[in-house]
Amino acid sequence: MKNPNKPKINPLSRIPRQQRLIMAIRGGAGVGKSHFIRSMSEAGLGKLCIFDIERKARLLRGVGATFDALEIEETDELPEFIEWAINGEGQEQNYGCFALDSWAAYFSAKHSEMLEAVREKTGDPLAQPSAEELAADQMILQNVLRKLCFESGKCVVIADQIPAKGKESKEDNEIGRVLPMTASGLEYFVDVMVEISLQERDGEITRVFQIIKSNSPAFEVGFEMVGNVTFKDFLDHMRGEQALELAFEKPAKSEVPEFIEEKKPLTLVQNEMTVDDLIKKAEDNGFKRADIVTGAKIYHNQPNIYHLTAEQIADLDQRMSARIEKTKAAQTAETKTDSKKKAA
Repeated sequence: MKNPNKPKINPLSRIPRQQRLIMAIRGGAGVGKSHFIRSMSEAGLGKLCIFDIERKARLLRGVGATFDALEIEETDELPEFIEWAINGEGQEQNYGCFALDSWAAYFSAKHSEMLEAVREKTGDPLAQPSAEELAADQMILQNVLRKLCFESGKCVVIADQIPAKGKESKEDNEIGRVLPMTASGLEYFVDVMVEISLQERDGEITRVFQIIKSNSPAFEVGFEMVGNVTFKDFLDHMRGEQALELAFEKPAKSEVPEFIEEKKPLTLVQNEMTVDDLIKKAEDNGFKRADIVTGAKIYHNQPNIYHLTAEQIADLDQRMSARIEKTKAAQTAETKTDSKKKAA
């Protein structure tokens, strides 16, 4: 139901005025996903806030000083924490970017709860949720991504895990990809998806950041960065490739107001009649000044016509106008009667 008291949004105020990058990073344990997330605090975007489901941010340098890490002890706390940071009291912290570590931990925990509920309901310890139940479950879980990636309006990095080699294709065929990344819908909420791996390059083990999915023209699928890559490196590449007009640091100025002011209908303001105007009108229509004085005494108990209020003057004017119309009507009727007599 539409709230009549809610101001009307001006759609033109929603034209993008600030650039941002929403990224998902995937990789096995120990490849450096959390350290990459920490690098967001050094990208010049403002204070970083990490929603720490795996509770490993305590191991990162600068936690509690250069960035905040909020430990999620119960999975149901995550939506509440995100709401606090984006729309609640957490706005006072002026967070400039966000990270979720990790999506796989949250998704698998919530999925396990749903699976347990299905098996308890059916009494079958091996029961699997139906396609409809999976779809409904995923829609609810994806609200977390929607709020974090869209409502925040900030740069976001979401860490995810790569399943064991071969497991993803097996789940594709057997149980409809319940837990793989694509089942959770993560790729639909991000601009680019990066896979981090440790590879041997030129005889040395190094980190390789490879784009595996992209919605950004600045990053082609297959593009790689190698070494101690940070989030700022991706921002710098994005700036250089697209020659972006929108800055990451702060939104461009807008002359468009956020809300549309409701236009009130114009009302004609009539000039107030003065006592002198009333006297002139009376004399022009065959009345005398004394008639105005008499009327003021009778109808408003005011012997001094110059002490009459605007409302009292308007009332006397209305009464006089009615008397004038009545007199004109009587004169017209009399003239018609005389004309009939002459004709006869």
